[in-house]
Amino acid sequence: MKKVLTFLMAASVGVAASVTTWAGSHDDEYAGDRYAVDKDHTTVGFSIRHLGITNVRGHFNEFDGKIKIDGSDVTTLSIEATIQAASIDTNNDSRDDHLRSEDFFEVETWPEITFHSREVVSHNDGYALVGDMTIKDVTKEVKLPVTVTEPVEDPWGGTRIGIEIKGAVDRNDFGVAYDGLADRGIGAMANFDIHVQAIKQ
Repeated sequence: MKKVLTFLMAASVGVAASVTTWAGSHDDEYAGDRYAVDKDHTTVGFSIRHLGITNVRGHFNEFDGKIKIDGSDVTTLSIEATIQAASIDTNNDSRDDHLRSEDFFEVETWPEITFHSREVVSHNDGYALVGDMTIKDVTKEVKLPVTVTEPVEDPWGGTRIGIEIKGAVDRNDFGVAYDGLADRGIGAMANFDIHVQAIKQ
């Protein structure tokens, strides 16, 4: 299963970063609170089925993002995120190198995975972010279930929120697949599990 695990998300999608300030964003006129991602307490994780019997898990180590929200009102949430595809980590160097190659992410040509939210909609009993995800040279609309905590005060006088994003995308829709034997044992759906802690600016 050395060459197995594919995709990620991000996705995993979507979300998150080290401390990034807002400047020149398309929604600068929005009067929400601006947050920077606390990378030390944020995880951009994913999993994918292998041979239909187990999940192989991984994460991305390098990501960046911008967040706006009015208090804890999830309907006002706005996220812009960038993930460095080469930072994929499944705890297997050989597999990770294969995932970075032309068979899958082609990180030399397409180094970034991006997500830009456009709106928040009702979804089942909660809410979901709707936005554009780009992997390699493919951009598609995705819907990502999301929850947001109430703001809390940290011991250092700052204000923090937690954001949890889960969901799944079909890796084949983004061209993250090839015709080799290893690909046949990998599930089509990449599931992501993203946990963000962010600091109010």
